Amino acid sequence: MAVETPICNFGWKAPDFNLPGVDGQNYTLSNVQGENGTLVIFMCNHCPYVLAVIERLIRDVKDLQAQGIGVIAINSNDPQQYPADSFDNMKVMAEKHGFTFPYVFDESQQVARAYDAVCTPDFFGFDSELGLQYRGRLDASRKETGPADARRELFEAMSAVAKTGVGPKDQIPSMGCSIKWREQV
Repeated sequence: MAVETPICNFGWKAPDFNLPGVDGQNYTLSNVQGENGTLVIFMCNHCPYVLAVIERLIRDVKDLQAQGIGVIAINSNDPQQYPADSFDNMKVMAEKHGFTFPYVFDESQQVARAYDAVCTPDFFGFDSELGLQYRGRLDASRKETGPADARRELFEAMSAVAKTGVGPKDQIPSMGCSIKWREQV
């Protein structure tokens, strides 16, 4: 079932975390915070919405990192329900696509809950003081990759944040598969 992200709550402060990465290191928010902003991406390995944009996402992340934006991707899906989203498969995904950013596992799902993440992909773009400035989509892609000349919405928004500290007022929500929550016992 497709889910859309809520509208951007400008200035909302990024919650901290401490999560294991596929590279064997643990990452906190301060480890990945960029000089000009920080992008926190909730994603997973199997979601068709993520797979439709993965190459564009990697391109845009590299370009944003060059502008002083720190980036991290978090997988919060329950691998019991979705074995494709296991930690071992996260390692394969990161290596296959040449991730230039940490890919971490939120096994407890507490970080996804703290961020109120709803779908994959779900983008949280923060300014240099970790105030939220962007909660929109990557581009016009959905389950299929959008046109080659699709506007680079996430890239443009985070480039503006890097330069001015402010994200765009008008943002189109990201859409994707719902986070695969564990059953609460």
